[in-house]
Amino acid sequence: MYPDDVYYTEDHEWIRDDGGEYVVGITAFAVEQLGDITFAELPEVGADVVKGEAVGTVESVKAASDVYAPVAGRVSEINDALETQPELVNQDPYGEGWFYKMEDVRASEVKKLMDAAAYEAFVQEQET
Repeated sequence: MYPDDVYYTEDHEWIRDDGGEYVVGITAFAVEQLGDITFAELPEVGADVVKGEAVGTVESVKAASDVYAPVAGRVSEINDALETQPELVNQDPYGEGWFYKMEDVRASEVKKLMDAAAYEAFVQEQET
């Protein structure tokens, strides 16, 4: 259910190494909890982000939720498509529904996050 090439946070963000640039989004579990996404506020390109700090917001028919930086780094690109098509997050959270890309990331910090098996176990604990 959760891609193996991605690392996960307890706040339900994911991060993937894309050849030295890192792609960030929210997990399918987060999408399921939120329902239909209606708006995504993304960080500014060039912004330095700190691990664990809110860098954006996602709104749905059910709730609004902060999006947190899974690791420290610099925002190198945002997914402009979400401005007019926020439903991409629901349709493809690990693909077309990504939020932003980061550079100046320490790979060692990414590897401290949960892998797919650990995240799946974490989600199962949350549901009980």
